[in-house]
Amino acid sequence: MRIGIYSGSFDPIHTGHAMVANYCAQWGGVDEVWLMVSRLNPLKEGSHPIEDLHRLHMVKLVAEMCRNVKASDFELGLPQPSYTYVTLCRLREQYPEHEFVLIVGSDNWANFGRWRDAHKIIRDFGLLIYPRPGYEIPEEPPAGVEVLPNGPTSRVSSTFIREAVALDRNINFFVPTVVAEYIKEHNLYSLTPK
Repeated sequence: MRIGIYSGSFDPIHTGHAMVANYCAQWGGVDEVWLMVSRLNPLKEGSHPIEDLHRLHMVKLVAEMCRNVKASDFELGLPQPSYTYVTLCRLREQYPEHEFVLIVGSDNWANFGRWRDAHKIIRDFGLLIYPRPGYEIPEEPPAGVEVLPNGPTSRVSSTFIREAVALDRNINFFVPTVVAEYIKEHNLYSLTPK
């Protein structure tokens, strides 16, 4: 099977993430999408996501609602810091029957040259670029890079969700209902103790 790896801190996972995973799993030329929860993005210094367990659980809630989408804790078990190329190589070692391709938003494509072993990721695994508003998609991508230009887009971000919850705002429609309920039940991102 060809597996699309969509990795992120998902702090929290939101409607935009769910749209990307669902679209790629059905129209992205892959058999499955694995939503892979990562501990910490090495390029996002100073960020401290909530506990892995909570982020993984929210990802599982979303994956259950999408066809051919699975939640993965694979990267959480790797030594830190976790670099994408290493993760992809480990996946290939553990699942030699699968072919892996990395899914990134066009916002990440804008910074992709800063990623460790960026050229090796493209050379050895390939890249699917998903559009995000305000970020250009290459008209003639390099070899090994595919562009998915017609996917629906959203400007929702995890930062927006965290700030909205901290301000006690209603986050309906910005995150799937099951995620909003989980955030409320576990008092995540709130500035007020339960």
